[in-house]
Amino acid sequence: MLNCNGMMPQSTTIGEIRMSGRHQQRLKLVQWACTAFCLAVAAQGTWAQAVYRCEANGRVAYSHEPCPGAKAVDTTPTQGLDKSSGVSRKGADVRRDETNRTFSEAVRPITGKTHEERITMHRRFKLSELAKVECRLLDERIPAEQAAETQAAPSNLKDAQMALFKSRKRYRELGC
Repeated sequence: MLNCNGMMPQSTTIGEIRMSGRHQQRLKLVQWACTAFCLAVAAQGTWAQAVYRCEANGRVAYSHEPCPGAKAVDTTPTQGLDKSSGVSRKGADVRRDETNRTFSEAVRPITGKTHEERITMHRRFKLSELAKVECRLLDERIPAEQAAETQAAPSNLKDAQMALFKSRKRYRELGC
């Protein structure tokens, strides 16, 4: 709140509470932090990002960015402890995912899509048509390149790893 001179007043009254300028700044910082936290939580989806295990110079690193020769790591979250004590201990995200799976199975005769296909369609909804086409091509290319990498001769391994790296990187850039 600014006064006539464009400056923060020395103190402000909120209801019956009188606050100094320093306390006003702290309150604004806390409000901003709470807003940022709530937006971050709301923006999280139920689908997990791929995590890759990269080895370079004898060191192992895990990253969400693909690297040449990276191995995909399964990061599927556990589904929680359910009814071992007679009480369901599933988190909100697990319950939401179960509801989505149930809904997917209910509408499958109508849509013809599995739960995973529905999630993918939902994730790609806002992409341009050109990006959607490229994502579908990458959906076919990446498993083929993974198979080619595992079956590659040692002399062709680097080329197979680089092709897979480029496809994974493009998949991530597009937001497939």
